[in-house]
Amino acid sequence: MITTAGDAAADIGRSALAKVSWRLLPFLLLLYIVAWIDRVNISVAGLQMKPDLGFSDTVFGFGAGIFFAGYALFEVPSNLILVRVGPRLWIARIMITWGILSVAMMYVEGTFSFYVLRFLLGVAEAGFLPGIIYYLGNWFPAQERARAVSWFMLAIPLASVVGQPLSGLLLELDGWHGLEGWQWLFLLEGLPAVVLGFVVLAYLTDSPEKANWLAPAQRAWLTERLRGEQRAAQERHGVGFDLRAVLRHPTVRLLALILFACQTGNYGLQFWIPQIVQGLSGYSNLTTSMIAALPYAAAAVAMIAIAASSDRTGERLLHIAIPSAVAAVGFMAGAYFTSLIPAMIALTIASVGDLGTRGPFWALPTRFLTGSAAAAGIAFINMCASAGGFVGPYAVGFLRDRTGGGNAAGLLFLGVLLLFAAIGALRLRGAPALAD
Repeated sequence: MITTAGDAAADIGRSALAKVSWRLLPFLLLLYIVAWIDRVNISVAGLQMKPDLGFSDTVFGFGAGIFFAGYALFEVPSNLILVRVGPRLWIARIMITWGILSVAMMYVEGTFSFYVLRFLLGVAEAGFLPGIIYYLGNWFPAQERARAVSWFMLAIPLASVVGQPLSGLLLELDGWHGLEGWQWLFLLEGLPAVVLGFVVLAYLTDSPEKANWLAPAQRAWLTERLRGEQRAAQERHGVGFDLRAVLRHPTVRLLALILFACQTGNYGLQFWIPQIVQGLSGYSNLTTSMIAALPYAAAAVAMIAIAASSDRTGERLLHIAIPSAVAAVGFMAGAYFTSLIPAMIALTIASVGDLGTRGPFWALPTRFLTGSAAAAGIAFINMCASAGGFVGPYAVGFLRDRTGGGNAAGLLFLGVLLLFAAIGALRLRGAPALAD
């Protein structure tokens, strides 16, 4: 058999991408699992923390959501600093500071300290997700990007599958050495971020051309492939680094609105599902936390399947619109169930649909933004979407207080927003920047 130059290049490309995937994706997945646990462990801590500190549903929802105010305010500046100093150094800084502040949550004594520490935790973590999305864009060609992003974003459901039961177990330490269970939770779940921050400094490589762990031929192939895609994107769309132009770009704005709706749905459920489950079942904190993890186990499988389908077909927008519509149906159905099993089936459908959009969604911005414009655009989209992290938990808590602790109004609100996300994705199908 005669091996052509094209066959040899293809073999080099496959081996390069396989090596990059095995080196980066499991480690980045671990980082995001730790980040996500620290971000949302308040949902399980609230089972003890709310009665201990006398928080109402509105106070708890506001405190859970104010994280995203700090996160959103510093999102774009953080990602621009990442481009300037390099992903390795900046991601390490993010992890170390957020780990320290996550541990500091054990010192919450009342409403003010609750709000302040949650806000500062958001400031510390600002830029982590868009920074990783930008980082993956520097390592994976466009055809492979949705699957790579989805493997990374598996952390969202996996963190709940692991973190919810783990947090429930840590609540059982209540009273040990004079600390409440929720204080042990914040202490023991915050420390890994600090340790991993120092590991990042030794392990991550900023870009393929600096990757001594790739063979020279692999390094050259990957560098040229990614540079070629960036040149082609600039020639097609001409979006360079003009921050104002990026922020005015109509497609960027619509993408931000779609992700806002999806994030509102996800966080509205994520922060309240333990209390929804306990309210419907009356189970213990540990059993409640284990049941609350089930929708995210199903969502993990769906994320990979939807992303693989999107990469195989090259189609992105229907892979956002259809799961968003499915999530809308799940939320709206869940609003009308008052027994545990049908409610959990509905909320599992909602979680599968909502989280299933993430891989196809995050493959879109780098189709028409490159370089610093990609960093700014991704950060802007995620900054706007971060508002959903505030709106979701606060709106559900506010509506629970106004309706005597019921879940229907909050879940209907989330369902309507996911329906808007589906409509927005369908509208984008005609956008010139995404049509080629």
